[in-house]
Amino acid sequence: MFRDQGNFSPRPKPEPLGRDVWRVGVVVLLGAMMSVLDTTIVNVALETLGKDLDAGLDQIQWVATGYMLALAAVIPLTGWAARRFGAKQVYLTSLILFTASSALCGLAPSVGALIGFRILQGFAGGMLLPIGQMMMADAAGPQRMGRVMGLIGVPTMLAPILGPTLGGAIIDNLSWQWIFYVNVPIGIVAVIAAWRVLPRPAREKADPLDVRGLLLASTGVPLVTYGLAEIGATGGFTSPKVIVPIVAGLALVALFVRHALRARFPLLDMRLYRRPTFSAASFTVFALGGAMFGAMILVPLYYQGIRGETAFDTGLLLGPQGIALALTMPVAGRLTDRYGGGPLAVCGVTLTAVMTIPFALIGPDTSIPFLCLALSLRGVGVALSFMPVMAAAFATLDRSELSDATPQLNVLLRVGGSIGTAVLSVILYRSLDGAATPAAQASAYGAAFWGATALTAAAIIPAIILMRAERRARAQNAQAPPPAEQREALIEAAAV
Repeated sequence: MFRDQGNFSPRPKPEPLGRDVWRVGVVVLLGAMMSVLDTTIVNVALETLGKDLDAGLDQIQWVATGYMLALAAVIPLTGWAARRFGAKQVYLTSLILFTASSALCGLAPSVGALIGFRILQGFAGGMLLPIGQMMMADAAGPQRMGRVMGLIGVPTMLAPILGPTLGGAIIDNLSWQWIFYVNVPIGIVAVIAAWRVLPRPAREKADPLDVRGLLLASTGVPLVTYGLAEIGATGGFTSPKVIVPIVAGLALVALFVRHALRARFPLLDMRLYRRPTFSAASFTVFALGGAMFGAMILVPLYYQGIRGETAFDTGLLLGPQGIALALTMPVAGRLTDRYGGGPLAVCGVTLTAVMTIPFALIGPDTSIPFLCLALSLRGVGVALSFMPVMAAAFATLDRSELSDATPQLNVLLRVGGSIGTAVLSVILYRSLDGAATPAAQASAYGAAFWGATALTAAAIIPAIILMRAERRARAQNAQAPPPAEQREALIEAAAV
């Protein structure tokens, strides 16, 4: 079993990643980046799509919503598929299907066809990141988990920042079709690289497909996600469009958990949450999803709505956070391998919360260089928060358990992000009501950022629980008797 890591006492210097792990990492990053980027790149093109395809906002928003729901629906299936067909085969199939459906989206003659192709694209893209995480974790092993999670976390963190920038540049200079065509050459390169580079692990013994669990999970999670998305669209929590899908989805998820705990061959092993370190890391992932992705929607809205910046310029202004993330992720990975994920997560979440406060005090003429500096430091905090937590979650598992754990962590991250986005959207929507002057509108954004600060601060609690769980696990591992092989070696050494 992968060994837990605990407090600030440094471990011996970890072994280097090695050429093979780096090659797998680059290939996985290509596919993961495409999948996550497509969750945001389309958002800035919805108005153009509506005009060109003669569709209203109620129709065209399904280009984004359909993709998001398809991603959520397919994630629970990834663990079984990887065991049944092999991770490499599933990853290659998903890449090919994602690339082909991207081309079909660009060729779509109507809004209905575009929505259908986007749903197909979502089904393919939903498997890329979880399967990629499985392969990376398996290739690295426990002692290098922090550094490989730093690599795979880059697309998850950067996509909400780079997506609007790239989408705005394409819309300003090319046709909307190129938002989808851009995936085709990248996808072809990724398919060839994956075929040549990725190892072909031996297939695990696959249990029969848990059809009942699949129906419950793949219906319940998208319903919850849809209901949360409708909160932002309706501006409140009381609309039937919000209440009905959320309540129905939560009921189905509860039935799934009950079924998974009783089934002989469950779709996902819910018993993993009996391990204190994994359960603490999972709840921290959920809280961080709400804190980080919820706040990410506010900054671009402020720049465009209050400062009058274009979509492309807004993306450039978000660049400092992305650069800080990219530079800090590898450092955070090395520190996690030496000190454990919990201590770094506590420091990172605290820094993220503190550097959100300047945005809560924002005005219509706040210095943009000052905001860029605050975003940079916030990016450092995000990198020190998210990746160490994911590494801590994976470091408690056997390799055979990765296919069960990875989909669950991805679902928690997405649902947490949806909740954070919904809550902050409602705060902003209600605060902007009646705000006629730029100062009043900036104050409304400040209220929403105070909400983001509170969400981020709330993530400190599960991070502290994670740190303490790691310390207890490390103490238990230190006191546990050595395995049989080690005992025999010690006896032989003593005899000599």
